[in-house]
Amino acid sequence: MRALKIVFWTLYRIWFYVLMAIPIIIMFPFLFISILSEKWYPYFFVMARIWAKFILFGMGYRVRVEFEEKPQVGKSYMFVANHTSMTDIMLMLSIVKNPFVFVGKKELSKIPLFGFFYKRTCILVDRSSSKSRMAVFERAQNRLKQGVSICIFPEGGVPDESIILDEFKDGAFRLAIEHAIPIVPMTFYDNKRLFSYTFFSGSPGLMRAKVHPFFETKNQSQDLKKTLKSNVRELILKDLQNDLNKKSS
Repeated sequence: MRALKIVFWTLYRIWFYVLMAIPIIIMFPFLFISILSEKWYPYFFVMARIWAKFILFGMGYRVRVEFEEKPQVGKSYMFVANHTSMTDIMLMLSIVKNPFVFVGKKELSKIPLFGFFYKRTCILVDRSSSKSRMAVFERAQNRLKQGVSICIFPEGGVPDESIILDEFKDGAFRLAIEHAIPIVPMTFYDNKRLFSYTFFSGSPGLMRAKVHPFFETKNQSQDLKKTLKSNVRELILKDLQNDLNKKSS
């Protein structure tokens, strides 16, 4: 039985990367044209959403989203969520209709095909370099001025699987306050279980998410950054803990 599971998990992982490649290959000419100018990014974003939904459907994931507040069309936001899986990227794209740019780790740019577009459309950060972290703020500010939203997973990476929610970094909250844009907290409940970074794991199933009420940042100073960060983290952590308690009861 264990041997059959290992075979399934191996094929399931391979299938994931196949699904990542198929729409990129099909849409390559249109994707390539859309990245030639930053002002054409909204067109790229539409295709990125198609790519994300194609992968989730092909992996056998049914997405269910609960909105406690919905983003307005044409408005910029700071989207933040817990980070546990590669599928967090696809789920975020499938949920959010407002064009946004990911701030993400540069290591993902090494993935064939995906990495080509990832490094040309996302804001990459080398977390071991203070110079790289500063450059992130400059690029994020430019994109926000263009009316695009930003998405950051504020844990700064994927924590150990025993950790429900890691400590948050300051970056997302500092940017949100500087540009007076609302912070949109989101909870992803099932991604770790359905497709974690542990190779021999994963399965099709229901992928749930919740979009919480927004945190406004207008007229707030950077002195309130840590309080804001703590409040957002506490909201997501409490939601994750409540979900775990429901499952165990």
